[in-house]
Order: sequence, then C-alpha cells, then structure tokens
Amino acid sequence: MKRILLAVTGGIAAYKAIDLTSKLTQANYDVRVMLTDHAQEFVTPLAFQAIGRNPVYTSTFIEQNPEEIQHVALGDWADAIVVAPATANTIAKLAHGIADDMVTSTLLATETPKFVAPAMNVHMYENKRTQHNMSILRADGYQFLEPGEGFLACGYVAKGRMEEPLQIVERLNMFFDETLIDNSLADSSFNGKHALITAGPTIEELDPVRYLSNRSSGKIGYALAESLAKRGAKVTLVSGPTHLTPPEGITFVSVQSAEDMFQAVKTRYGAQDIVFKAAAVSDYTPADPLEHKLKKQDGTLSVTFKRTQDILKYLGEHKAHQYLVGFAAETQNIEAYAQKKLQHKNADVIIANNVGDRTIGFSSDDNDYTMYFKDGDALSLGKEKKVILAEHIIDSLETRWQ
Repeated sequence: MKRILLAVTGGIAAYKAIDLTSKLTQANYDVRVMLTDHAQEFVTPLAFQAIGRNPVYTSTFIEQNPEEIQHVALGDWADAIVVAPATANTIAKLAHGIADDMVTSTLLATETPKFVAPAMNVHMYENKRTQHNMSILRADGYQFLEPGEGFLACGYVAKGRMEEPLQIVERLNMFFDETLIDNSLADSSFNGKHALITAGPTIEELDPVRYLSNRSSGKIGYALAESLAKRGAKVTLVSGPTHLTPPEGITFVSVQSAEDMFQAVKTRYGAQDIVFKAAAVSDYTPADPLEHKLKKQDGTLSVTFKRTQDILKYLGEHKAHQYLVGFAAETQNIEAYAQKKLQHKNADVIIANNVGDRTIGFSSDDNDYTMYFKDGDALSLGKEKKVILAEHIIDSLETRWQ
C-alpha cells in the first residue's frame, strides 16, 4: 500500500481535499493529512480523520510521538506528498525556503516526491511572481497538477480551479506505475532519438491589433513532448502561443504565425527521427496585412486570404528516414478524412478526433483519439485525459515506429 501525505492549505478549495482523501482511500492509498491554520478556517481536522482513519496533523509543536520529530518523520513516511489546494502564499513560501508552519516545515525537511495542485484567483495564478515561484519549484523537482478552468469563488469564470480529486488520483497512479518502469526507460526505442513536436495554434496578423487564430490549447503536444523526454528522446517542441509551461529538459522554440512554424520545422527536419505534427496551423492568412489599425467603416468588410504552407504535406514529400505522425481534427466523416490525409500527406500515422464534440478537444483536458496507421491498422484510445492519451500514443508507437 502506497502512503500519501496530503497537505491542505488555506483556500476555499480545501473542501475538495476532503473528497480527495476519500478518493485516495478508496484507491487503496494510506493517507495522512496536514492542515495549516488557514485551512482550518474552511475545513476541520475531524472530517479528514473520519474519512482517512488516521491522525490529522495541525502544528509543528504538537508531537504525537515523543520518539520522533513529527514533521521530519512524516516526510520520511510518505511515498509522495500532495499539496492540495496550494495557495499562492504557500507556493511562495516553498519557493523561498520559508518554514513557518507544519506544511512548509515538512516539505523543506524531505526529499519525498512532491505534487502541487494550485487553486486561486486567475490573476493571482497568472501573476508573474506566482509563475516565477512555480518555475523555481519545478526546477527543484516539484510536479504541478495544473488547475482547470471554470467558475471561481471570486465570481470569475477562468483558470484557477483546483484539479479534480479523481484526476489527482489518476496522476498519482501514473506516477507510481512510472516509478516501477523507470529502470526500463533506457530500453525505450525512443532513447537517444531526435523527436520534434509542433503544438498549439498559430496566429495570422490582420493589422497591428487584430489577428486570426483557433481554439487549440497545445496540451496534447506538450504532453507528448514530456512523455518522449521521459523516455530519453532529444525533444524539440515548436509551439504557437499557449499558456502552458514547456516540459523540463527539452529544446523549446516559440513561434507565432504558420510561416514562422513552417520555417522552424523545415530547418530542423533533417535531423529528426520522428515528428509529431500536433499543432493546429492556420490554413489561410491575410494576403495583405495592414500596417495600421483597420478603422470601422459602413457596410460589410472583405478580406482576401492566401493559403499558408501545408507543413504536414511538405514533411511527407521530403521524408527520408523520418517517421511522420499527423493529427486530424474533424467535425464529420472522421475516419474517411483521416484515411485521406494519411494517404495524401504521406504520413505513417494520423491521429483523429471529433472537435465537434465540445466536451473534448481544444481547451478541454480530455480527448478521444483513434490512430490510423499506414499499414491499415486502426487503434481507438478512447476518451481520457490528454496527459494519459499522450502516454498511450507513445506506448503504441514503441514497437511500431521503427
């Protein structure tokens, strides 16, 4: 039985931590809980004790066992520590080594793997100082469970909701599964290979203040990059504008337009062993972008567009040794369009999904993919979180791509 130390800090999302304790216990984890003083303004120790059936810890100065230093022993006891919810204040303290309560003292005194589930107002989350503090923790090995988008306590509908308890349990399950196979990662067929992934949208400028783009979040491309990097690949991620943080240990190339992305991919293509074309690239761009802001005028407005470079088609036409994976986001006739794209773009795999289903794809954390292979095989991956689907995609290619 794996042991989880759950650290609950002072945000309204603390109520979710009660559900998380229940979900972890049902998943056969041994759960112990720590509460900060501010967390106890929202939830009580008794609630966690009743569900987890373990003592609940609230103070560095209350030693339940005189034979040990509690905040040190708890860190040693746990197989993983989860901070959920993690407030901006706690993240800041952890980033700068402040240990003024039970939670921060324990985290500072342990080398146990740590997961952080931020929950706060969207402006607090996007604040440069918060983002900087999170980058410090990532560099120190903390793993972040990205907040979702939705209705916040402040009344905004935006990013900042604590990740759902069931998804946190799934991420922990994945983590412990991964630790079992870490020693075999060197045997991955991607180890030492060069992989390039494109991700996110592109933006096409109409005038200095307006542009055309699409709804792509870049989540699947970033997840693929992280999965390949874990397996020892030398990863280059070429990304349009997103709100995502690039995975550690990769080469990151930021681009804006379809032409920018084409040039970034073209110049690096020859050195690659495998390419994932996951970006949602604009098919058209304004033929004559304006130098100055377009002013309002009476009547209708007509804009002339020209085709952008078909990056996937170019890669297929210039393919030498590379293995080429494309994506097809469709709203109808999914299989027919995927098969057509597979043939016409000279790809080795096309991964298709239905973007007409608003519950998956684009800004959603979930998707439902089917992989169509050049040899005629098809593999349905089902509806899952994108981070999990990325692992399934890479798993399915381990023995196929070479």
